Amino acid sequence: MQVAAGVATVELSNPGKRNAFTWGMYDALESICSSVGDDAEVRLMVIRGAGGQAFAAGTDIAQFTEFRSGDDGIAYERRVGRMLDALLAVEVPVLAVVQGPAVGAGLAVAACSDVIIATEESVFGVPVARTLGNCLPPTVVARLERRLGSGRTMAMLLTSTLLPASDAATAGFVASVVPAAALEQEVATVTSRILRGAPLTLAALKEIDRRLAREVSPADDLLRRCYGSADFREGVHAFLEHRRPDWKGR
Repeated sequence: MQVAAGVATVELSNPGKRNAFTWGMYDALESICSSVGDDAEVRLMVIRGAGGQAFAAGTDIAQFTEFRSGDDGIAYERRVGRMLDALLAVEVPVLAVVQGPAVGAGLAVAACSDVIIATEESVFGVPVARTLGNCLPPTVVARLERRLGSGRTMAMLLTSTLLPASDAATAGFVASVVPAAALEQEVATVTSRILRGAPLTLAALKEIDRRLAREVSPADDLLRRCYGSADFREGVHAFLEHRRPDWKGR
């Protein structure tokens, strides 16, 4: 994390893998989010992908080969959940700057940010029903439904569709879509507008949004079933072998 002029900038970086999250990246982002409030000078947090080609393309799939049971999947989702909870708890506004894919965990991070700016080629989605055969926790689905709408969210998830930035903007998920050449100017403009705001007002608005968020029920049984399935193991191997999974429904 770098802090300058009241802005804490965090880069998601996993070179060669489109910034897909490693376990260490999840833990580091959780720690960063928890520490942002310790610096009284920070008025805004910006999250972006390193290299300018991707925001974050989900989780580094090679790590899933370590899983031996559905409980491993639950432990993984709880790890991701702790990071997302820390992100949602950040008191200052969080701006996600998206270039390229924001997929899986990348989409979850964007959805848990307050404002999203995207370039025209950016895409959003969670195509796990097509690629891995795992599942999403209720808190992530609920957040997507709040930001995208329930109908669009379920259509995106059930059809494994990647949503173009223009459609995400139409849904209100993305605040602005700009050509790549205009991205830094748009980031500067939005940053300036946020920094001009009254800090206590911005913090209060975020807390109101948190309080309005509806409660969701746990779904460990569903997560355990998906992550413990033969289909999930097939999905991971198929992904790493660059072939289509052969789903068996068990």
